Amino acid sequence: MAMLTAGDRAPAFELLDLAGTRHRLGDNGAAGPAVVVFWKPECNTCALGAPYLQRLTDAYPGEGWRLLAISQDRSQRTAEFVSEHALTFPILLDDEGWPVSKHYDPEATPTLFFVSDGGVIEMTSVGFHKEELNQVAARLADHLGQPAQVIAEPDDGNPPFRPG
Repeated sequence: MAMLTAGDRAPAFELLDLAGTRHRLGDNGAAGPAVVVFWKPECNTCALGAPYLQRLTDAYPGEGWRLLAISQDRSQRTAEFVSEHALTFPILLDDEGWPVSKHYDPEATPTLFFVSDGGVIEMTSVGFHKEELNQVAARLADHLGQPAQVIAEPDDGNPPFRPG
């Protein structure tokens, strides 16, 4: 199986977050666009990208879209990572055997999928890419009818790219 890419239909899933609340991505994306990110707490590139995902959440508050970060680790380390980085978006736990991860088949962590409100993957991003994070923000702004926000400044002290 190969990683899903732009134009593929995003597989539906339902997972629990750290608090035990169920989150669902449906077949038709009816709840608006979604940013689905696969990550691991021990991944240094994931740690680099986490604050930018929080900035994305902060830049576009409210209804109309969702950020669903899927941890590939069911351990206490996931909760520790969330606390360390002060993340406020839903952190979902892939079930035993990682069935959701297997459907999306990310090449590395982190891997991001931008899913349209119609349930089709519009964009993927593997690793940490400032330019691609800003493209995600622009796509999201377009879907929401809002001005695009820059969430990854080129001169913020972090590299423009790091592989996953």
